[in-house]
Amino acid sequence: MDLVLIAQGLLNGLLFGGVYSLMAVGLTLIFGVMRVVNFAHGDMMVWGMYLAFLLATRLGLDPYAGFPLCAAALFALGFVVQRRLVNRIIDAPHEMQILLMLGIALVLENGALVVFGPDPRRVKSFLALSTVWLGPLFVDVARLVTFLLAGALTGLLYLFLFRTDLGRSMRAAADNPYGAAVIGTDVRRVYAVAFGIGAACVGAAGALVAPFYPFQPSVGLGASVTSFNIVIIGGMGSLPGAFLGGLLVAVAESLGAVFLSPSLKELVSFSLLILILLFRPAGLFGGKVA
Repeated sequence: MDLVLIAQGLLNGLLFGGVYSLMAVGLTLIFGVMRVVNFAHGDMMVWGMYLAFLLATRLGLDPYAGFPLCAAALFALGFVVQRRLVNRIIDAPHEMQILLMLGIALVLENGALVVFGPDPRRVKSFLALSTVWLGPLFVDVARLVTFLLAGALTGLLYLFLFRTDLGRSMRAAADNPYGAAVIGTDVRRVYAVAFGIGAACVGAAGALVAPFYPFQPSVGLGASVTSFNIVIIGGMGSLPGAFLGGLLVAVAESLGAVFLSPSLKELVSFSLLILILLFRPAGLFGGKVA
């Protein structure tokens, strides 16, 4: 096996892992604060991709400049979904929550299908064809920028949770909703903001990955499955676990494509999931809740 090819696969996986990490951070935040599993997570990411596509085609805005707008739009969507729908079943049995989130996922997927059609899309970016050579290895500039932005956003979210009053309120509501309400925290508002931030994270991830990942409405399911895989490996509710789990899964898939074939790359990541469930069921960072 060519060592250069292996090193290139490792580098590509690490850079793409930033997107995976940002996806998983949004999902684990929602679960960590509300204990609600967002099955519509991947479809929200797809809408982030399509919003980046609209900004690029209608306004000429590069996705690496327009991703904050996509994140803001998905924050608003997540906030409304939580306030108007999820709030109604927040204390209901888990099967009712699952059915609601699956219904939202179907609405988002079919809405994208009606508006944009089934054909694959890709967003043009001035960084898409830029590369930097490091000896025998090349660095895709678009992936590098995506990795750096994803890492920065995850770091800002961590600071928000641990250095702001609203972030502390989220952590309090996650730990003890009744106790948080007793000391004056508007728990329902905190839940809505947490859901909105989780949706914003995946919306930003969708916009950032759109230039080098062809997308269509049906890719939302795969994105959700990948996010769940990462969150379980990292530990449900753990932000560091979600970030490192995203890097680990991306590297595993990239090396799987090198050693096996591109069509079998997910075999490696799900094999890793099985091993984690066998030997550390709580995940690598299980027990640390946002």
